Amino acid sequence: MNEMNQPAGLNDEEVLENRKKYGTNDWKAGDQHKFFKVLLEVITEPLFIILVLTAMIYFLLGEFSEGVIMLFALSFVAGISLFQENRSRNAVDALNKLAAPLAKVMRNGILVRIASNEIVVNDIINLEDGDLIPADGMILKLNDYSVNESILTGESLAVYKDLNPGNNLIFQGTQVVSGSCFARVTSIGMHTAFGKIGKSLHEITESKTPLQQQINRFIRSMVFIGVIAFLIVWILNYFITRDILQSMLRGLTLAMSILPEEIPVAFSTFMALGAYHLYKKKVIARSPHTVETLGAATVICVDKTGTITENKMMVSVIYDYVSDKYFDYTNNSGKYNEVLNYALWASETIPFDAMEKSIHHMYSKLSPLDERKDFRMFHEYPLSGNPPVMTHVFSDKSGDYKIAAKGALEGILSQCNMQLNQKEDIQKKGHMLAAKGFRVLGVAKAMTDLDKLPKSQHEFEFDFLGMIAFYDPPKENMSEIISQFYQAGIQVKMITGDYAETAIAIADQIRFNKGSELLTGKQIIEMEFSLLREKVGNAHMYARMFPDAKLKVIEALKANREVVAMTGDGVNDAPALKAAHIGVAMGMRGSEVAKNAASLIIMDDDLKHMTEAVALGRKIYENLKKAIQYIISIHIPIILIVTLPLILFWKFYDIFSPIHVIVLELIMGPTCSIIYENEPLEENYMNKPPRKMSTSFFSFRELFISIIQGLAITVSCLGVGYFYLSGNSSEELVRTSIYTTLIFSNLFLTLVNRSFYYSILRTIRYKNILIPIILSISLLILFASIYIGPVQELFRFEALSLTDIIRCLTFAFLGVMWVELYKFYKRKFDSGS
Repeated sequence: MNEMNQPAGLNDEEVLENRKKYGTNDWKAGDQHKFFKVLLEVITEPLFIILVLTAMIYFLLGEFSEGVIMLFALSFVAGISLFQENRSRNAVDALNKLAAPLAKVMRNGILVRIASNEIVVNDIINLEDGDLIPADGMILKLNDYSVNESILTGESLAVYKDLNPGNNLIFQGTQVVSGSCFARVTSIGMHTAFGKIGKSLHEITESKTPLQQQINRFIRSMVFIGVIAFLIVWILNYFITRDILQSMLRGLTLAMSILPEEIPVAFSTFMALGAYHLYKKKVIARSPHTVETLGAATVICVDKTGTITENKMMVSVIYDYVSDKYFDYTNNSGKYNEVLNYALWASETIPFDAMEKSIHHMYSKLSPLDERKDFRMFHEYPLSGNPPVMTHVFSDKSGDYKIAAKGALEGILSQCNMQLNQKEDIQKKGHMLAAKGFRVLGVAKAMTDLDKLPKSQHEFEFDFLGMIAFYDPPKENMSEIISQFYQAGIQVKMITGDYAETAIAIADQIRFNKGSELLTGKQIIEMEFSLLREKVGNAHMYARMFPDAKLKVIEALKANREVVAMTGDGVNDAPALKAAHIGVAMGMRGSEVAKNAASLIIMDDDLKHMTEAVALGRKIYENLKKAIQYIISIHIPIILIVTLPLILFWKFYDIFSPIHVIVLELIMGPTCSIIYENEPLEENYMNKPPRKMSTSFFSFRELFISIIQGLAITVSCLGVGYFYLSGNSSEELVRTSIYTTLIFSNLFLTLVNRSFYYSILRTIRYKNILIPIILSISLLILFASIYIGPVQELFRFEALSLTDIIRCLTFAFLGVMWVELYKFYKRKFDSGS
C-alpha cells in the first residue's frame, strides 16, 4: 500500500470476542460430523455385515464363546478401520492447514500474516495484486484496485473498485488483479457469498483417480463373487447336512475369505502416509492422491527465475542510451544516472519483487539526494501488455512530477518515438546483455501533463532512457538436480519470460540439455497444435513465454501422453499449474493464486525436494503393488482351503470356521498396510524410466505370479493336510497342520515379496523395524492357539509335536521359496549371462 495511514485493526481481546460471536472463517460444513461419517462407512462395509451375521448365528446355535469372539473381532476390525481412516484423514487435514492460504491482517497496530481461517469479522485486511480475497469486506482505502470476480459472476474482465457504495465491496474467493487496498471484514465462513455457494460445493462428490477406480472395481467384483460363493456353499452344505444355520456359517466363512478388505485400507493408508512423508521432505501435497501420480512423471517444466536461479536479481549493468555508456555495478564502480533514477520511480514504493528491491538498494547507495520521501504516487498503471510493462506517476507538493515506465525491452521500445534502426540497435545491445545471462528491462519516461493522463499506459509515447540488467545466478545444487531428473528418465524443460540468450547462458552453466531447438511464446501461439505436438518432444527450452503459451505447451505434452509436472509461482502461472498433472508451486515466493492452483507446494522453494518427491512417489506406488500382490496371494489359499475339501468330498471338510478366517484377516491387515508401507525404495529404482500410466494396476506377468504363488501355498497347505488325513489322524490335527502351514507360508511370503527381483538374502538386510515385530506377533498368536488350552479348544486345534512343526515349516518353505528360483533366473536373464 502506498503512503497510506494504516488502520490499527483489532487487538487480541477483540479477536477472541468476535470469533466467539461470529465463528470462524471456514465454509466446509459438516466437518464436525467427520467421525460419524467414518463410522457409517465402517459399519456398512461387507466384512462388518458378515461378522454381525456370523455372531448372530453363533448365538442362535448356543455357541456363546464363539459368538463373543466374533463380537470381539467385530470391535477390533471396526477399531482398526476407524483408527486407520482417522489417522489418514488427520494427516490430510494437517497438511491442508499447512497449505491453507495466508492473509495480511492488521492486529494490535501491526501488519501480520495469518492463516485465512483465523480471520474474524471486523478484521482489517491488506490486499495486493495476486492475492485471493479471504473474506467478504468493505474497502476503506485503495490504490488502482481491480478484482477478478468471475468465480461469482462468470465475468472474466477485471472489475475496478472505488469507495462509492456498492462498488466498495469485495468477496471471498475472488482474486486481486491489480493495485492494493485496506478493507474491513464484514462476513466470514458460511455467511460469505462464496460460503453460500460452498454449501452446495460441499455436496459435490470428488472424482476418483484412475487407481481408486481400478481398486473399487476389483472390490465390487470380489463382493459379487463372495455373494455367489456364499449361496453355492450354503446350498451345497445344506444338501449334505440338512442344517440350515451350520450351512449358512460355512457359506459366510467362504464369503469372509473372499473379501479383500485390506486393499482399501492399505490404499488410503499408503496415500495419506505418503503425503505425510512428503511433508517431512518439505513438500506439501494438497491432495494425498497426488502421491500416486508422482512416480509416473515423465516431464517437468521448470520456471527459470527463482526455481533454477537464486532469485537474487542484483543490478549488474546499466546502459544509458543518451550517453551510449555501460555502467558496471558488480564491483562497486557503478554511478548514479537517470536510468537508475527512473527505474526506481517505475518500481513499487514498498518493493516485494527481487529486482525492485535491488533497484531500491542501489538508489539508496548511490543517489546524492533521496527524493522518495518528497513524492507521493499520483497514479499507478499495473503490469500489463504482451510483452508486459508498468508505469507509475509520482508528484510532490510543488507540482513537480515524474512519469516512469519499465518492463520488457520490446514492450518499452514499441511505445518510444524512435527510428526503426535505432530500435534495432538497442535490441542488439539487449541481446548481447542477455547472452551473458542477464535479465534485461527497458526504462523510459513520459512528459504528459497530469490532467491529461491516458486511461491506458499503452497510450503513452515514451522517451527511451536505457536498459537495466540484473544477474540472477543459478543455484549451486542445480546441476546435480537436473542430472538426477535425467537419470530418472524425466525430461526437463526450461520455461522463462526472459530472452532466449539469457536462458541459454543459464542452461550452459547447469549442464542443461537444450534439445533440438528453442521456441518462443509468439512462435507457440502462432503454431498449429499438431506441429507443436511434434516439436515439444525435442524442444527443451522456451523463452519469452506468457500464460497462454505456457498452457499450450502443457496441453501439447499431455496430448503426447506425457505425465507433466509444472513449477510456477506467479498469478500468471496458475492456468498452466492447474492444467498439469502435477502443479508445483513455490511456498516462500509463490502467490496464493499459484498455491491454490497447484497440487504440490515446495515449502522452501528448493527444487531438490522435487526429485525426492518423485522417488517417494515411485516407492509408494511399488510398495502398494507389493502389498496388493501379497493380499491376492494369501487370499487364494484361504478361499481354496475353505472350498476344495467340500468339493473333493474329504472326510473332514469343515477345515476353517469364521474364527480362523478372522484371525488370519487380523494378521494380514497389518502386514500389508504397515510392513509394506514402510519398505525402502529398491536399489537403482531412480535410474529406471518412469512407469507408464495405464488402465490396469498390474501387468499380466505380475498378476500371474501372484496367482501362482497363491496356488502353490494352497498345494502346500492341503498337501500337509492330506498327509495327516491319509494317516487317519484326527480332524483337529488335520486342521491344525493346515493352519500352521498357512501361517508359516504367510511369514515366508511377507519376506519373499519384499522384492520380485532381488534375492531374499539381499532384501533381509533392508531396514524395516516393523518386520520382526509383526512376524513375531503372528508366531505368538499361532503358538498360543496351538498350545494354550482354552484357546486351543476355541480353535478346535490339537497340540503339534516338534516333528509336526518342522513338517509344516518344510511344506510352507517349499510352497513359497520357489519364487527365489524365478527371481534368480530373472536376474540372470537381465544380466545377459
